[in-house]
Amino acid sequence: MKTIRLLITLFVVFLSAQLKAEEPRTIVFLTWKPNQPEVWERLIRHFHQQHPKIRVQIQVGPHSSTEYHAIVTQRLKNKDDSVDVFFMDVIWPPEFASAGWAMELTSKFTIKEQKKFLHAPIAANTYMGQIYGVPCYLGCGLFYYRKDFLDKYDFKPPRSWTEMLTQGQAILKGEADPGLHIYSAQFKQYEGLVCNMLEFIWSHGGIVLDSQKGRGLLTKPFAIRAIAFVRDQIIGKAAPRGAINYEEPESLELFIQGKAVFHRNWPYAWAVANDPNKSRVAGKIGVGALPAFPGHSSASTLGGWQFGISRWSKYPEEAWQFVQFMTSYESQKALALEAGLAPTRTLVYRDAEIRKKMPHLNAFLPAFERARPRPLSPVYPMISQELQRFFSQAIVGSPSDFSGLADATSARIEKVVRLGAMIRP
Repeated sequence: MKTIRLLITLFVVFLSAQLKAEEPRTIVFLTWKPNQPEVWERLIRHFHQQHPKIRVQIQVGPHSSTEYHAIVTQRLKNKDDSVDVFFMDVIWPPEFASAGWAMELTSKFTIKEQKKFLHAPIAANTYMGQIYGVPCYLGCGLFYYRKDFLDKYDFKPPRSWTEMLTQGQAILKGEADPGLHIYSAQFKQYEGLVCNMLEFIWSHGGIVLDSQKGRGLLTKPFAIRAIAFVRDQIIGKAAPRGAINYEEPESLELFIQGKAVFHRNWPYAWAVANDPNKSRVAGKIGVGALPAFPGHSSASTLGGWQFGISRWSKYPEEAWQFVQFMTSYESQKALALEAGLAPTRTLVYRDAEIRKKMPHLNAFLPAFERARPRPLSPVYPMISQELQRFFSQAIVGSPSDFSGLADATSARIEKVVRLGAMIRP
């Protein structure tokens, strides 16, 4: 009798274990509120169909990058194992890697697989030779222009900043419209100002930080001349004085109201500028890579989002399968066609349906290929604060020499970088 009871007990335990093993495992994806939630929800339904033993629970954070960053970092700091997968802005991977929050993915996201993606987002996800995120979609600074004006005055899209000024002055003279400006971009003191100013400095052959040596390089001639160009030729001349208060929406509004010949913005501006319900210049614009200074190459600041996996995840293998699915060729194609998001996989740009329905992506691609990440550092937010203050003071100030201000800012950035090295685990 005892033997029978024991066998029954063992059978029940075995059966319970089997049933539990067959229950789907639920992973939590902490994300922000997307602009097209139906597209993401449909992709996740497809993931469930392909992976019936995994369920994805979405937790939606704020749309603001800053607020979302605060929530993600707070939960990871607390070693919250209820989060498995999260989004990272392109400037976060070094911070998350250095803090030990993001799982190192090099053994899963191999070099061979990384080569299927554009170089810049892979570089942005790499820290100390290891990779910590998988790029989902990207953006970078693009150069929009009034194609109708350039055709009318027999101009090609300018390849240099000085050529842009020459063409713009000719168009303004010919149009005789006092409300028309040559250029519109983002020069308010915020992260967007850093992106804009880096593009001027990079396209003049300069950099702001030697990451290997931890040296600030704002005082170098290439950087000083590029900043002086913006102060002396752009603010209050090519662009209205009010551009020092412009973020993306304000600068785009000037362009789509037909009050600027040239405009710098992210990829999303293409759809807005070509929407006849919102734009007076719909169908009249072209887009391409930003100009450079003579003798140098165009450069754009990299943007975009990537998937990371929490170091504290209880289900890292299931989380990886979800990340693989969401960054697959098929998912990136769907996000491009249905949500207008630029793929990070190079082959998607050659897809026949993408080329037919989204021909403008080919115009974006040269800029994507030249895109450069902002300084890769776990203390980038602190570096950015220094750069924002410096750039703002430099471009709105008097024509006096600002090399002393550049020198002091470089010194503070070097101090911040040393602090970052000290807190590295």
